[in-house]
Amino acid sequence: MDPRLNVITLGVKDFSRSLAFYRDGLGWKADVQDDVAFFPLSTIIFALYPRVSLAKDAAVPGEGTGFPGFTLAYLARDEKDVDSVLRKAESLGARILKPGQKTFWGGYGGYFADPDGFIWEVAYNPFWKLDRKGNVKL
Repeated sequence: MDPRLNVITLGVKDFSRSLAFYRDGLGWKADVQDDVAFFPLSTIIFALYPRVSLAKDAAVPGEGTGFPGFTLAYLARDEKDVDSVLRKAESLGARILKPGQKTFWGGYGGYFADPDGFIWEVAYNPFWKLDRKGNVKL
C-alpha cells in the first residue's frame, strides 16, 4: 500500500447545514452530487455525506457520541492567521474549544468544533514551511 491519504469523509447529521458551513461560509469550492459534497484541498479530497448513509455504506452502527479519537488540522501561515480562522469559524456557527495560544511544542494554535462537532485544530508551526499552495514541507 502506498503511503498516502486521498479522501477524508465526514458523516454529517445535517447535510445542508454542513454544506453551508464549508462551502458558503468558509468559501471552499464544492462539487455537489445529490447528497455528497467533494471539496478538492490541494493533495486530498474532503467530503461530506449524511452520517446515516455513511454508516450504512460502511456497514457499521450510525449512533455514537463523544470524542471520535481524531482531529482535522488546518496549518496557518502565522499566529494572526490562526486567530483569524478561529474567528471566521465561530462567526459561521462553530464552537471554539480552545482559543489561539502558545503551544507546548513552540507553535501557536487553537481548536474549534464544526456544526457536527468534528474537531479542527488551527495551528501555526514555525518549524514546518508551507509552499504557496499551502502544502506542508517538513
